[in-house]
Order: sequence, then structure tokens, then C-alpha cells
Amino acid sequence: MLPRDLKIEQFNGYPPEAHKLIAAHLAALQQLPLSFVPSLLREVIDYDYKFPIERAVIEKELVKLSSLSAAQLQEWFQAFSRITISAKLEHLDWVDQPAQFVEQLSEYLWGTHQLDAFRQAALEYGDRLRTAAPADPLPVRRLGIAVIGQGVESYDAPLFRNLREHGTYFGRVKPEKGFDQVLDAVAARAKAHPMPYGHWYVDGGQAVDHSPLLTCVSYQGLEPVRAALLRNIQTEVERPGMGPEQLRTHLAQMSPSDLGMDKNGDAVLDRFQIKLLTEGSGTQIFSTTFAQWTAREALRRAQTLTLLVRFAPRQRQRPMNELLSSSNSNLELDYAGSLIDADMGSYYHWLNQQRLPGADQASFLVWFEGHSQALAISPTLPRGTESNSAMNLGDLLSLVTT
Repeated sequence: MLPRDLKIEQFNGYPPEAHKLIAAHLAALQQLPLSFVPSLLREVIDYDYKFPIERAVIEKELVKLSSLSAAQLQEWFQAFSRITISAKLEHLDWVDQPAQFVEQLSEYLWGTHQLDAFRQAALEYGDRLRTAAPADPLPVRRLGIAVIGQGVESYDAPLFRNLREHGTYFGRVKPEKGFDQVLDAVAARAKAHPMPYGHWYVDGGQAVDHSPLLTCVSYQGLEPVRAALLRNIQTEVERPGMGPEQLRTHLAQMSPSDLGMDKNGDAVLDRFQIKLLTEGSGTQIFSTTFAQWTAREALRRAQTLTLLVRFAPRQRQRPMNELLSSSNSNLELDYAGSLIDADMGSYYHWLNQQRLPGADQASFLVWFEGHSQALAISPTLPRGTESNSAMNLGDLLSLVTT
């Protein structure tokens, strides 16, 4: 089947809001090449469970495509139209299973030496779309905060080495009640600039009391879900014929209810958390990996205005069968190794924040929890320098965000 043959009845399996969106823009989809449409449907099919910023991006794209004339559509998609598609791919159920189609398309493009041409077509399309539908201005500068080294009494090696050239190192921070001050500052931003899923608190351990205005995801809070998922994985890998690709497909189809999550919970956030655990490598086992991956996905998908990530000690690395079968009662924590992981995780946090609109005005702070070391990046602070000023975390955050 080709896009020109699409009928609205074929989308009856889509969630209600996604179905409504397709109905409004079906005429545009019918004029697009098969090499492109499933990639768009892969996003639309999950529209009901996406964050507001993701929905807005999809809506802008479809509105723009629907506004183009036939000649403009031909111009925009001529590179995609030159991509050849096999008859086997054409007969796949790319309407109801667009993600699986895209996976097989990638394999086909690689095998037919068309991957570079497809990538170039995608880049050109992305440039056109960004020009035609630019991002909305931000209500406030983005702020990222990473708190690392929980439980580490002393550490002599230099920290924040990858970030020092980009900001100011502070060596006399007053650590008393530091995390409380950080949480208060984040809560104040959420109150001053309310935005659904705009202000996050991610904890690699057990989340502490926090403002209800913050979207919170924690490693310990998902412990029952993680345990259920690991049991499910163990059961699946024991099935005859179950390989990595089949397991990946199985995990991609899991829903919150499959892992015992409350039916009356936040459907958008619950789906997000399930994807953290089923798509991330190591997020089910290592708290530092969980915190780092959650930060990456929150920035990429929700495009957070404020993102506080607190890293907690992870269990020591051991053979995989032991990691999968261990109970929480006999975990051996690796404090120094967790600090090293979190230090690198804070660098990735900043890098991912830099990929978002408004990066040139964004601010970032990383603090060695319980200690006097911190590093701040802000358009108002010098780079590659050190400060001897003594201040608490609240004052430092005010300096960063001013």
C-alpha cells in the first residue's frame, strides 16, 4: 500500500486524539512519499501520550504540510521520492506498526546503499521545517542542575574537568542545607513560570519531599516496576526462539498496566517512565545510568525549563546474572565509582541542554553534594575561571540565573 491509498478507517486503531489529528491532515499525508510517512506516523501514533511540547511540534509540522501546495510538496520531498522502496516494505502494515517499518527501512537503506541519501534528505527537510515553523520563545532561561557525589566523604581528584572551560569554578560553597536550598529555588521557578511538565526533579535514589509543581521521577519510586520488568525479561529470554530483536519488539509494546502501574496515574508520565526502563540500557539496574538517561530524555522530549538531577550511589558492577537476580537487601554500593559516573553524567546533562532552543542563554550548575565544590555556567559568568567567593547554594543559584 502507498500513502495515496490511505483512508481514515485505517487509523481506527490509533488513540482518539491521534486519530483526530490524522483526520484533519489526511489529505497532506496522501501526497507524501512512502519513504517519509511512516517516520511521521511513528510520532503521531503516540500523540496522546506525548508531552505538550512534543504535541505542539507534531501539530506545527502537520499544519505546515497541509498548507503547502502540490508544487511545494514536490519540492520539499523530491529527495525522499528518489528513495526506492522494495515491494516487501510496501506490503508491511506501516500504518499500525510504523516503528517496525522504520526499523526495517533502515536495514533496507543500508543494504541498498541509500542510507546517506536518506540522511541528507532528512537533514534538508529538518532545516526547511525549522525555518518555516520556528520554536516559540521561552518564558524564562533554561536551568539545569546536577547534584553529584551523595554519600562520598572525601574525594581528592579534580571534579568537573569537562565543564571547567565553560564556566566558573567555586571552591568555597557553604554546603549546609544545600539541597534544601536547591529544591526551594527550583520550586520557586516552577511557581513563577508554571508550565505542564516544564520543571523536573529527577532522583537517582529516593525522592525527598518536594513541591507538587515539579514533575518527579525517581529510581526508588519505580522499584516495583523495575522488579516486574526484570522478571518479565527473564521469562521472555527463556522462551524458545527469543532473540535480541524479538525481545526488543516485546519491550517496545509494553504498557504501564503490563508492569502493574496504577490505571489512574498520569498516562503521559507513566508512558515516559516505561520507555526509560524498556529503551534505556542499564536503567533497570544502575541508579546513575537511570538518572543520566532520564535527564537526557526529559530534555529531548519535554524540553524542560528547569531540570534538577540528583545522582545517588549505584550498586557495584558484578556479573549480569547476579545483577538481575540480586535483592535490595544485599546490594554493595560503589560510592567513588558513582561519583565518577555522576561527574560524567553532569557533563552529558549540560551537552543535552545545549542542543535545545535558547542554549546560548541557558544556565547550568553542578554541585558536589555535602561539599564546598561547585561549577556554574551562565551567560553572565566568565568562563574558565575560579572564584574564591564564599556563598551558599541559594545565593549561587541566584547568581547563575540573574
